[in-house]
Amino acid sequence: MEAKQRLIVALDVNTLDQARELVAELKDVAGMFKIGLELFCSHGPRAVDVVHEQGGRVFLDLKFHDIPNTVAGAARAATRMGVAMFNLHAAGGAEMMRAAVEAARQEAGSGRAPLILAVTVLTSLGADALREEVGLARPPLEQVVFWADQARDCGLDGVVASPREISSIRRQCGDGFLIVTPGIRPAGSAQDDQQRVGAPGEALAAGASYLVVGRPITRAPDRRQAALNIIAEMEASDR
Repeated sequence: MEAKQRLIVALDVNTLDQARELVAELKDVAGMFKIGLELFCSHGPRAVDVVHEQGGRVFLDLKFHDIPNTVAGAARAATRMGVAMFNLHAAGGAEMMRAAVEAARQEAGSGRAPLILAVTVLTSLGADALREEVGLARPPLEQVVFWADQARDCGLDGVVASPREISSIRRQCGDGFLIVTPGIRPAGSAQDDQQRVGAPGEALAAGASYLVVGRPITRAPDRRQAALNIIAEMEASDR
């Protein structure tokens, strides 16, 4: 893939007009647009339509986490919306993950099912928070690799994981397994509320498949140029 096809821009806004403006401005320099909880809870499937109407592809970032039957229903609904990719929480367990994969494939029929990713450890969580607040004894890297391996065995296409875990997941799960990486911060960008971050070129060099970038692009004075700068960093890492 070209570098720009591997860039996913996060539409972390709360109005359709804001989302529409971002897609119009960036659709030729981004391979996909991420619709998360804020935009989807504000406008529902209409948010997906806004991206599709301009020829964009959607990563539906709702992190499904419920009993297997409920998540299977959500997977079918996401497939009907025509999204290119959606995710669920690996913490929901193997049965839940398998149910989502089966439901999406059945709903797609002879068509192409969305790519399904497992969310591992949120990039806002450090080792102390994972242990003391979430109650998981494994350090972040070990927990991420455990969940990634489980997701692969359940038939998922890949995982969402921070820049710091990419190389370990790639070694464990192989070249065909997708790694979608948020927490991307170009040089000079604020870390914001992220704990486990990395630069675009470093993430790709480590083996990331796609990079998710939000605030470093959407809050930049010149958003298109910010995206182009990140693409340039991505291209440099491939040389």
